[in-house]
Amino acid sequence: MPAEVRRAAGLLERRWTLSILWASYEGASRFNEFRQAVGGISPGTLAQRLAELEQAGVLRRAVIDERPPRVEYRLTPDGRRLKRVVDALASWADATR
Repeated sequence: MPAEVRRAAGLLERRWTLSILWASYEGASRFNEFRQAVGGISPGTLAQRLAELEQAGVLRRAVIDERPPRVEYRLTPDGRRLKRVVDALASWADATR
C-alpha cells in the first residue's frame, strides 16, 4: 500500500475523526460547536483531534481578534477534497444496509 494512502487512512481511522470532519462539513467551526455536534467526546480528545487535523492540513485554525478572542477551525482545500472520500463511505454504508 502506498505510504500516502496508509497515512491518510491512519488519520481517518482515529476515533472521532470522521465525526469531526462530518461536523465541519455541516458547518461547525468553533470548539463547542464540534463538541455539541459530535457528542460524547471529551474536551481533551477533541482538542487533540482538531490539532491532528490541522497538522495534516485538513483544517486551518484561525484566532479571531475579538473580546474575548475566539478560535475557529475551517476546512482547507485539502479538507474540502476529502469530503468526496467521506461521502463515498456514507454511500457505501447506505448501500450495505
